[in-house]
Amino acid sequence: MKEKLVLIGNGMAGMRTIEELLAIAPDKYDITVFGAEPHGNYNRIMLSPVLAGEKTIAEIMINDLDWYAKNNVRLHAGKEVVEIHRTRREVRTADGTVEHYDRLLLATGSNPFILPVPGNQLPGVIGFRDIKDVETMLAAAQPGRHAVVIGGGLLGLEAANGLMKHGMQCTVVHLGDVLMERQLDPVAAGLLRASLEERGMRFLLGAQTAAILGEDKVRGVRFKDGLEVPADLVVMAVGIRPNTDLAKQAGIHTERGIVVNDTMQTYDPRVYAVGECVQHRGICYGLVAPLWEQAKVCANHLAQFGIGRYQGSVTSTKLKVTGIDLFSAGNFNGSADCEEIVLRDPARGVYKKLVVRDNRIQGAVMYGDTVDGAWYFQLLREGTDISDFRETVLFGHAHMADAGREGSSVMSMSDDAEICGCNGVCKGTIVKAITEKKLFTLDDVRAHTKASASCGSCTGLVEQILAATVGTIGKTPAEKPMCKCTEHSHDVVRTAIRERHLTSLRAVFDTLDWKTPDGCHSCRPALNYYLIATWPGEAQDDQRSRFINERVHANIQKDGTYSVVPRMWGGLTTPDELRAIADVADKYQIPTVKVTGGQRIDLLGVKKDDLPRVWADLNAAGMVSGHAYGKSLRTVKTCVGSDWCRFGTQDSTGLGVKLEKMTWGSWTPHKFKMAVSGCPRNCAEATIKDFGVICVDSGYELHVGGNGGIKIRGTDLLCKLATEEEVKEFCGAFMQLYREEARYLERTAPWIERVGLSYVKSKIVEDEEGRKALYARFLASQQFAQIDPWAERASGGVDAHEFEPLAAIN
Repeated sequence: MKEKLVLIGNGMAGMRTIEELLAIAPDKYDITVFGAEPHGNYNRIMLSPVLAGEKTIAEIMINDLDWYAKNNVRLHAGKEVVEIHRTRREVRTADGTVEHYDRLLLATGSNPFILPVPGNQLPGVIGFRDIKDVETMLAAAQPGRHAVVIGGGLLGLEAANGLMKHGMQCTVVHLGDVLMERQLDPVAAGLLRASLEERGMRFLLGAQTAAILGEDKVRGVRFKDGLEVPADLVVMAVGIRPNTDLAKQAGIHTERGIVVNDTMQTYDPRVYAVGECVQHRGICYGLVAPLWEQAKVCANHLAQFGIGRYQGSVTSTKLKVTGIDLFSAGNFNGSADCEEIVLRDPARGVYKKLVVRDNRIQGAVMYGDTVDGAWYFQLLREGTDISDFRETVLFGHAHMADAGREGSSVMSMSDDAEICGCNGVCKGTIVKAITEKKLFTLDDVRAHTKASASCGSCTGLVEQILAATVGTIGKTPAEKPMCKCTEHSHDVVRTAIRERHLTSLRAVFDTLDWKTPDGCHSCRPALNYYLIATWPGEAQDDQRSRFINERVHANIQKDGTYSVVPRMWGGLTTPDELRAIADVADKYQIPTVKVTGGQRIDLLGVKKDDLPRVWADLNAAGMVSGHAYGKSLRTVKTCVGSDWCRFGTQDSTGLGVKLEKMTWGSWTPHKFKMAVSGCPRNCAEATIKDFGVICVDSGYELHVGGNGGIKIRGTDLLCKLATEEEVKEFCGAFMQLYREEARYLERTAPWIERVGLSYVKSKIVEDEEGRKALYARFLASQQFAQIDPWAERASGGVDAHEFEPLAAIN
C-alpha cells in the first residue's frame, strides 16, 4: 500500500517538488494537494504580463487541472488548510475536509506586506500577489483614473506599467532614494528611472506614507511631509513575509520562516518544507532558482534515495522590467577592498559594472544588455581568475569568440550554469533536450524545457544554445560522449587509459564496455592517439585507425591524387634537395610544384600508385615527410635572422632548425605550428602560431596559443628567456603538456582558452621541477617518433592494407 503525501500549497515550489518526485519515484506515494486558490498551479512571475494584457491566465498555467488527473494527483482547489494535527498526522480545511498523511510537505509561500497605516483596509487598497489581485486591478483600471503604487521594487514597477497600459496615471512611491535597490546600483537605477519617466511614469522617492485617505473607498494618499496625491487605486508592493501561520499553530519551529535542515526537513522528521515560507541557515529566499534547488533535494529525500543536500544558493537576478533588461548578482555595490570595472554607453542605453577583488568577480550589475549575465554569474560562482582576459571581460562572450577565443562561447559554460532563472533550467538540460528530442525551434525548446517560457529575459541565451547545438548534432562536443559507441567523454577515456594502463584499442573497448565491438571512424583515431601519447613505445600505433592522409603520408586532393611535402628544416634547403625534388617531379610527371606558406615545396597531383616510389626516391636523397597532413608538428617557419638581416637580433633560422629537429615526428592532438622571428618585426608571423619565438636583444620571447585559421587568434606571452637551451626546454615542456592534457582535435588556442593561460604558466614557467619532468617525458617519447615513415617499405614495396581505409576514414 502506498504511503500518503500531502502538500499544502499549490504554488510553484511545492508543485515543482511533486514534479521532481513523480520523475524519480512515480509509484512511491498517494499524493494529495491543497491549494487556497481555485486554480491549477500557475507561474506567479507572469502575473505582470497578465496585468499588462500580454498574456492570459491560461497561458501562465504550469499544471492545469487535467495534469493532476493524468498524474493521479488529487487536488483540492480553493480549499484553505486551517489546522495541522501532527499527533494524528492529519490536516483539516476550513470546510471540514480532513486528510491523513504519512509525509507532509509545507509550501505555504509568503504574504504581501501591507503597511500598518490608517486607511489600509479601504476598498481599492490591494496587494499584488495572486490572480485575484490582478483581476481586482483590471476591474479598477479605467482611462484617466489615478493609481498610486507603493514600493519601487520589481513588483511595484510592473504593477505601475500594467496599469498605465490600461490608461491610468500612475505614481510610484518609494521610501528609498534608489529604485530596486536590492537589484540595482544607483547608476543603473537612475537609468531605469529616466527611461520609465519618458514613458509617463511618475516617481516620489524618499517619501514615507502616513495614511490612506477616503471614507467608503480610497481617494488619495497622504505622506509624512503633508503632501497628498489623488488615488482611485492603491497597490502595495512593499515586500513579502514568509507564511508561517500553519507551522506555528502546529508547533513546528519557526523564526523568520519555517526552519529546515539541508534535506528540507523541519524539526518534525515527517514534515518537509520548501519555498518562500522556508528559512534555511538563517536565510529566506524569494527568487525562483533557489526554490527549484530546494524542490530537487526535497523530492530526492521524499523518494528515500538519501542523497543530495541543499547548502544554500548564490543568487542572481535577471529581469525584464517593462521591456528593459536588467541583471545583478553578488555584491554589486562593492566594498573598500574591491575595484570596479565599468562600461557605460548612454547612446545605446547600456551600462555594465563588475565588482572585482583579487581578479575575481564579486558582483555584477547590468542594464540594457544582459546577454552575458549567465557567464558573469558562472565566473562569480566558480571564483574564476579573470586576469588573463580582464581587459576584454566587459565585452562579453561574443567579443572573445570574434577574437578567436573559441572556448569563450556560450557552449563553453558548464552544464550546471543556470540559463533560465524563472524555471531553474540549466544549460545541460537544454542541450540534452535539443540533442535527444531533435528540437529545432525556440518554441520546441520552451515546450520541452520551459526555458524562456516565462519572463523571456533569457531568450537570447537559449537561442544561442539552440543554434550552437543544432549545428553540432551528430558531431562530438569535447565534454560529451566521444561518439555513439560509448557514454564516456574524452577526458574520462583518457583518464582510464592512464590509470588502468590500457595499451591497445581492444583493451579500451573491453575495459570501458564499448557499445560497438571495433569502434567507429570517430572514436578510433582519438583512442589511437591517446594510447600512443600516454604509453609511447608500449602502445601499438594502429595504422588502420588513422585517416588516409596519415597512413600514406600525403594529402588527398579533390581529384583523388595526392600532395607530397618533404620536410625542409626551418625553411632551409640545399641544391641537392632541390635537384631531388625536380627529379621526382620529372620522373613521376607531377603536374604542379608549389612553394607553401610554411616555407617548403609541395608536389601536387601525385598518383596513389606512385606514392611509395616517390617517397623512396625522396628518402634516398635524405628527405623525410613534412607531415603536412598530420595531427603533429607541421612546420617551423623562420626568417633569416642575424645571419643576414640588418635588423636581426639572434640566429632565428638556426634556432628554428633545432626546434624542428627536436619536435618533428611526434603526434599531437591537432596540427601544431611553430615560428621563430629574428626581431620584433616578426616576419615569420610567430604571434599566430601554436608556439612562437620572437628574438630580442636580451634573448627570446615565447608566445603560445596562436591560430591563423578561420578565426585568427593572437598568441599569449608565456615568458622571456635568455638562452636557446631554455627555449628548447620550454618548447618541449609546453608541447608535452598539450599532448598529455588537450582533447583530440583540440588546437592549442581553444585548449588554452579552456584551461586558462595562468594554468599553463603555473605548469611551465612557475614549476621548474614539473617543467623539467614534462621536457624529459617529451624527449623520451621522441625515441618512438615517426622518424622515417617509408624507409622500411621502400625496398620491398608497400602492403596493400596500407591503402585500404577503414570505413569513412578516407
